[in-house]
Amino acid sequence: MTTATAGGAPPPAAPPAPRPRPAKSVTGTRKWIAAVFLLPALVLLGALVVYPIGFSIYRSFFDQSGHSFAGIDNYKTLFTDHTIRTAVKNNAIWVVCAPTVATVLGLIFAVLTERVRWGTAFKLIVFMPMAISMLAAGIIFRLVYEQDPARGVANAVVVGVHDTFTTSAGYPKAHPLPAAPLKDAGGGAFITRTAVHAGQPALLPLVGVAAGTMPASAGTAKAAPGEPGKVTGTVWLDFTKGGGGRPNVIDARELGLKGIKVEAVKDGRTVASTTAAADGTFTLPAAADGAQLRLPESNFHQPYNGIEWLGPTLVTPAIIGSYIWMWAGFAMVLIAAGLAGLPRELLEAARVDGANEWQVFRRVTVPLLAPVLAVVLVTLMINVLKIFDLVFIIAPGSSQADANVLALQLYRSSFGTEADLGIGSAIAVLLLLLVIPVMLFNIRRMRREGRR
Repeated sequence: MTTATAGGAPPPAAPPAPRPRPAKSVTGTRKWIAAVFLLPALVLLGALVVYPIGFSIYRSFFDQSGHSFAGIDNYKTLFTDHTIRTAVKNNAIWVVCAPTVATVLGLIFAVLTERVRWGTAFKLIVFMPMAISMLAAGIIFRLVYEQDPARGVANAVVVGVHDTFTTSAGYPKAHPLPAAPLKDAGGGAFITRTAVHAGQPALLPLVGVAAGTMPASAGTAKAAPGEPGKVTGTVWLDFTKGGGGRPNVIDARELGLKGIKVEAVKDGRTVASTTAAADGTFTLPAAADGAQLRLPESNFHQPYNGIEWLGPTLVTPAIIGSYIWMWAGFAMVLIAAGLAGLPRELLEAARVDGANEWQVFRRVTVPLLAPVLAVVLVTLMINVLKIFDLVFIIAPGSSQADANVLALQLYRSSFGTEADLGIGSAIAVLLLLLVIPVMLFNIRRMRREGRR
């Protein structure tokens, strides 16, 4: 029921509600302002990215001079030239091995250091190589992989471990003089010219060992005493420092060849063996009576100098090892950040349900870290496709062709006296085509993450 106002007139109608204004963008309706702000970025993008890509694709269809159209000949060369095929194969090895190993190591480091008190310090040490440039890392590992154990850390460790279990021969260049009682037995061994007998000490003189390389524990050579029923003798360095010595005679200042192996041989069969003492003397049992004494070739092997890390066979794995040393810390830091954000209640629920630590790690931790692991893996894959510095610096000239990768081959094909910019541009386009699928995968992954 409507209540009338004084005079019988109806009440005034309520004013209409205001209509909501449409939301405006940051620039309002003036689109030209957005274009003005975007124009510098678009110009730079076109000048520094789009134009070089377009010109590289265009140039890849021309010959070395750049004047004659070559069609797809440059692309055919990529798969027929042995050097470029080696680079493609090595790039495949890099893409498969380096990111995978670096990511796995980063995951292991992040998980193992999560609960230890000194975990932060350990992570800092592992991450420190990231602060070193590729150039400096290459120089460091060129020295680490030096063949000489006195200079190369890797071979110093390998030789130390090897010599702990296997004694290296100490006399690689030792040999008898033509007038010595020894003669060449073939295969690097030496044997007495005549048979030896019990009670008659044998003399086995050798030369060719530098005095400075003699073992520190080698003593002054002594004539072995005759023993009934046993064959005795002396093997020594028949060289007197400063001159004055007599051949085939043990002089006062001559040294015994400590540790050298002596075998008694009858009818081609070894019947007894022993090693010389510090003064060069040795004793063989009665079975050696009437035998010839042989110094086997194992006495004269070159000393073990470790592994040829930068040779044709191992140069690529060695360089990948240096890359992992640098980038495992990067992977560890990203994975540790993801690990810190995991819901702890899920991990504790799995432990309450009876799962052991390995099951928790494999069935809960790793699946929850899958997005972070994908980021690390994809980032490293893109990074190794462009690897250049480490290969160029670490690989010596003799094995650089065996360690070749596409980025290095791009440099070698594009510059120098025999530069072929057509081939170089084709390699650049190939690298672009290899990177695009990885980038598309990364974009799709980020979009999926954004929709969650």
